[in-house]
This record gives sequence, structure tokens and C-alpha cells, in this order.
Amino acid sequence: MNVIFELWGELKAVLLTIVGAIPYIAGYILLILATMFVWSFIKRMLTPKHDYSSLKTVTFGDESSVVSNTAASIISIVLIFVLWGAFTGSKLLPGFMHVPGPFEGEGTFTYTSTLPDGTTDDAQVTVLVHPVGEDVADPVVEAGDGFAKNDSMTIGSYRSALIRVADNDDTTRGDGAVITAIDGKPIVPSENVKIDFGQVSMTPKGTLNVQPSTGWQMEPIWLPSPEAVWKRLGEIATDGYRNSTLAEHLGFSLFRVIVGFILGSIVGIPLGYAMGLSSWFRGWFDPIVEFMRPVPPLALIPLVIIWAGIGEVGKIILLFLAALWIMAIAARSGVSGVRISKVHAAYSLGASKWQIMRYVIIPNSLPEIFTGARVAMGVCWGTVVAAELVAAEKGAGMMIMVASKFQSTDIVLMGIILIGIIGFSIDMLMRWVERIMVPWKGKG
Repeated sequence: MNVIFELWGELKAVLLTIVGAIPYIAGYILLILATMFVWSFIKRMLTPKHDYSSLKTVTFGDESSVVSNTAASIISIVLIFVLWGAFTGSKLLPGFMHVPGPFEGEGTFTYTSTLPDGTTDDAQVTVLVHPVGEDVADPVVEAGDGFAKNDSMTIGSYRSALIRVADNDDTTRGDGAVITAIDGKPIVPSENVKIDFGQVSMTPKGTLNVQPSTGWQMEPIWLPSPEAVWKRLGEIATDGYRNSTLAEHLGFSLFRVIVGFILGSIVGIPLGYAMGLSSWFRGWFDPIVEFMRPVPPLALIPLVIIWAGIGEVGKIILLFLAALWIMAIAARSGVSGVRISKVHAAYSLGASKWQIMRYVIIPNSLPEIFTGARVAMGVCWGTVVAAELVAAEKGAGMMIMVASKFQSTDIVLMGIILIGIIGFSIDMLMRWVERIMVPWKGKG
């Protein structure tokens, strides 16, 4: 029963997170639709079309009619960087494009101290909020009249701090003095009060906790600005990281991925063809392939370490297994999807089995194989990070994981971006090769 309640609690937390994210997702979708309509309007005004293609309204099922819109791709990338800069206070954007940032500067609030006999007195606390990492002194303030004395403190932005305001009062907590109000608003332990630059809460023991407003911008330790990531890229490209240059890190990751993918394709494609052409091979290997297909490559890391050790062989075997099953299924699907009418037509023209294989089966299965290859390459790139956790001295994954241990978010983000760029470049290269080798794709 406790397990059920625990699972329900976890599910509830996930659902609340999803619900909280819905407004942001909806806003992003509306932004996409708005840019689409604006661009369509501009394009229609600049280059009006009145030909047959402009009258075409049905595009479903016609692969050649829906292609990637270059303008949409450019706007999407620019928009992502604009949002990134807006939520990190990037200097690359003008100030009016920034979302509200954390409060920095000097702020004040007044607290009311009440004695056991009901006597009250007000005093002011001056708070200096400064960027994290700066060493600043507490503001100098006059003590003031009355038994409650003015006080001051410093807090780093995105931080909070406790202050025992009664410690310098003439009548302290030990004498029965308690804080009863902040800026004239009543406060009791475990409650909080909004102030001009944030909020003040009271601990169960009566100590004040000052929390300046953090705004909407992300703290650099969670999400650094684009220029901070670019600066770190320049430093690592020049000086290297962990005794290796950036090119060596990326080169080793690329080498492992390509070797693992090629080996997986060399084994997987013939296996898929055999399963698609022979019922015996299909029956023999189908349970194995379908059993291994849902097993994530990361789950195989302990077994690979036992079998192949922690050297390069183990990492490549892991990537080989990541690509193998995908390529086998893609090749099997490609063979099974060949129209039987094409095979019958070739037989009627006197083609042999080898000619059927050469001129019908292979050409018609290539589109599925290329699609599987792109998926397999993406999975390999996702697996290489985990593969390089196994005692790797070089590699983008190793660089990311080591940086994460030291909370170097700029290096982590830089590594993720570089892996994404390389993966995208490889995918575009494979698309280009596919257009050259399979020009008949999507044409029946």
C-alpha cells in the first residue's frame, strides 16, 4: 500500500509539472503559428502565385509536396537563440527583449518589534543585493531612536539569507521581544510577507529570511548566456580540456560512432534482408531481434564491461549493438514493403532471382534502410555519451560528464550543442547521399 501511495505521489508531481508547462508550450505553439502567418503574408505580398501549385490544397500522402521550408528553419533557430538570450540576460540582445531579471541594488523594509507589555517600535533594514561572486560590504546605516535599531545586510542575487534583526536591538528575543509585522503587514512564524523587492518569511523560531525577487531569468549556473558558452568554446578550442584539444575530444567521439554504426550496418542489413526473404531466417532471428530491440543500449554497459573491458573495444561494441537491431529491422521492413506487383512484372520479363534481388528488392528497400540509418546514427550519438562514461580519457561525452561534476554548465551546454551540430550535419549528409542514390523515393 505504501508503494502505491508513493507511486501516486510521484505521478501527481509529474502531472503538476506537465500542467505547469502547458502555458509555456501553448505560448511557443502560438509563436510558431504567428511567425508562420506573418511569413506567409509577406511571401504572398512579395511573390504572389497564380499557378496550379498555388491551388493545391491536399498534401497528405504526397511526399514530394511537403518539403522543409528554409525560412521556417532559419526563423526557428533564430527564435531559439532569442529566447535563450532573453531568459539569460544576454548582452547580444537589447535590454527591452530581456525578460524580468533578478533584483539587484539596494532595497529596504521595515519591521515592527513588540515587547511583552505591548509596546511596539519600528526599525528599517537596508538590503544590498549584488551579483553572485562579488565581495561587498554591508551598507552603513544609522542606528535610529527607540529600542528597535536599524540594520543592514548583503545578499547575492538568486540567493536568500537569514537576519536576526533583534540582535542589535536594546530589547532582544531573550527579553521577550518578537517581530510582529513587516512593512505594516502582520507576520507570524512559518509565514511570509511580500515587500517591494521580494519577500520576507519568518522561520518557526522567529528569524527573518530575506528573499529578493529572482525574476524570470535563469541563474548562470543553471543556464549560461550564449556569449558565455561561445567564450568557453573559444577557450577550450585554444587551450583544450583535460589535456586534450577540442578536436581530439570530438574526433574520438565521431570515430567511435562511425565505427560502431558501420559494423552494425554490415551485420544488420544482411540480417534484415535474410529475415525479409526467408521464412526460416525470419523465424530463427525474429524473436532475438524483437527481444533486443526494446532493450536500451545503456542497460548493456555492465555486460559489455564484463565481456570486453573498459577499453575502446567495449565502447564500440556498445555502439554496434545500438545500431545493429535498428538496421536489421529497417532492412527487413524495406524488403517486406516491396510491392509484389513489381516482382511479378520482373518475373514476367524473364528476370532471374538474382536480377530480382539486384533490380527490384534492393532499390525498393533502400529508402527504408536510409531512414533506419538516420535513426541508428541518432541513437549512436545518444549512446556515445554513456559509452564514454566507461573510463574514457577523450570524447565529447567524457567532457560533458566531467564538467557536470564541477557544475560547469557552460561546458556541458557547449558539448551538447557540438554533438547536436555534428549529428545534424551527418544527418544532412545522409539525406544528400539518399537523394543521389535513391532519386525514386516517394515516386511509387
